[in-house]
Amino acid sequence: MYEKILVPLDGSEIAEVALPYAEELAGRLGSEITLISVSHSAEEQDQQMFQSYIQKTVESMRERAERYLEKPSERIIKVDSTILVGNPAEEIVDYADSGNIDLIVMATHGHSGIRRWALGSVADKVLRATGRPVVLVRAQNAHPYMHKKDILSKMLVPLDGSKEGETVVPYIEELVSKLGGEIIFFQVLALAYHVHISGDAAVQVPYTEKEMEPLKMSAQSYLKKMGSKLRERGSTVKYEVRVGAAGHEIIKLADEINADLVAMSTHGRSGIGLWVFGSVAERVVRSGNTPVLLVRLPGASIE
Repeated sequence: MYEKILVPLDGSEIAEVALPYAEELAGRLGSEITLISVSHSAEEQDQQMFQSYIQKTVESMRERAERYLEKPSERIIKVDSTILVGNPAEEIVDYADSGNIDLIVMATHGHSGIRRWALGSVADKVLRATGRPVVLVRAQNAHPYMHKKDILSKMLVPLDGSKEGETVVPYIEELVSKLGGEIIFFQVLALAYHVHISGDAAVQVPYTEKEMEPLKMSAQSYLKKMGSKLRERGSTVKYEVRVGAAGHEIIKLADEINADLVAMSTHGRSGIGLWVFGSVAERVVRSGNTPVLLVRLPGASIE
């Protein structure tokens, strides 16, 4: 499920904040890493510059990934690189498809706080165009070479009770089974209302806390069912149910618990510029402060 990981780099420190996440996955899961850099120019000077940068990054990345091996002498971390010429987003997406990449790990940036923030244009286009799972790492005053181990030890998994939302669960189960750590299954309930009709007028009266309690208990039961496999394997699994706006509550909880990763399913259409995120996933990606794993639903329509 995570055999091949692709990490796009452009020579900037912003792009390099994705490296520690790929290193941990490679060291713990045995994944192969490919670093990809896309140049707009085919001139020899530009190619040499990119080649020198990428080769140094390959060597240092392999060394850091080996820290995660229990017995480094028994296995070598495979880190390769490729330099392409063309439109960065298109080349990244095409390479991921032709190389059967299992996961794209890339960086973006934006303003802090619970508000809309602009994705880097390349990351935005890749997210919209690829059908591959993507981890988006936000560069927020990050120092890429201040690496520490176990940066994926607490994962938040929002679910909405639908089969579509559960698409992400096998991916997170694989991560937790190999990386260990803690997983929190989370569901946000919309506040329910009574509707009273009086003549031509309709009045909405919100449920009381007592009336919401059966809905919360049902959500807890659902989350426990989703976490049963991991719990049986001895993983640390927790559950949280809240009432409110889903995107806001996910961002808020991720900040409260210092989550290392938010893992979500999303849906959309294939093709650069055509993928429309589910509204909740889009809010978390654009307004949150935590790295996000997005798993696209299989069988999305293509236009």
